[in-house]
Amino acid sequence: MTAVRRAGLLLLAALTLCATAAGPAAATGYRYWSFWERDGGRWTYATQGPSTARPGDGSVEGFRFAVSEDSSDASQPRGTAGFGTICADTAAVGGRKRVALVVDFGTAADAPAGEKPPARRTACAVVPEDATTADALATVAKPLRYDTNALLCAIGGYPARGCGEKVTAGAGAGAAGGTSDGGPSVGLAAGVGVVVVVAAGALWQARRRKNA
Repeated sequence: MTAVRRAGLLLLAALTLCATAAGPAAATGYRYWSFWERDGGRWTYATQGPSTARPGDGSVEGFRFAVSEDSSDASQPRGTAGFGTICADTAAVGGRKRVALVVDFGTAADAPAGEKPPARRTACAVVPEDATTADALATVAKPLRYDTNALLCAIGGYPARGCGEKVTAGAGAGAAGGTSDGGPSVGLAAGVGVVVVVAAGALWQARRRKNA
């Protein structure tokens, strides 16, 4: 390999490194309550909101507070208790239905600043046959908090504030709307700049020797 070609490849590698370093440093997600429905022993992300879903008698519905980018990476409610366990001590009532609920307040890593997630809880709600999941939740986990767009913001008063805010992934517990612009650190940028200068100098020297 000629000196010119070696220097050219070095410069190309340096520019590639610079472009990579300038890319986004962290993805962003959202801190919110996700809604789940249990089919046998498997949780599935609900396709409609709790205010419109109307579970049947014997259903298991779940909620999980966490930070996620979208439904594809949302955290499921933890625990394996099913309807038979959650509603074991709740007798059937004519004209009403029993809905088992799992409320998972998440982890400290996903908690807003200054807040501590309560322990996960389960409850058996007995509600009218036409009740929604939101109606069932309201009987066992008040206070609930919604925003102006009917987005569920808090269950059992948790969290005390905020609603679906953007969070920078990896920013640590309580972080929201990080101040970083996603660019590389000053040290990394400076290091890449040195490599580019050295590579460019090597290319110039190689071409000078070739033309001498």
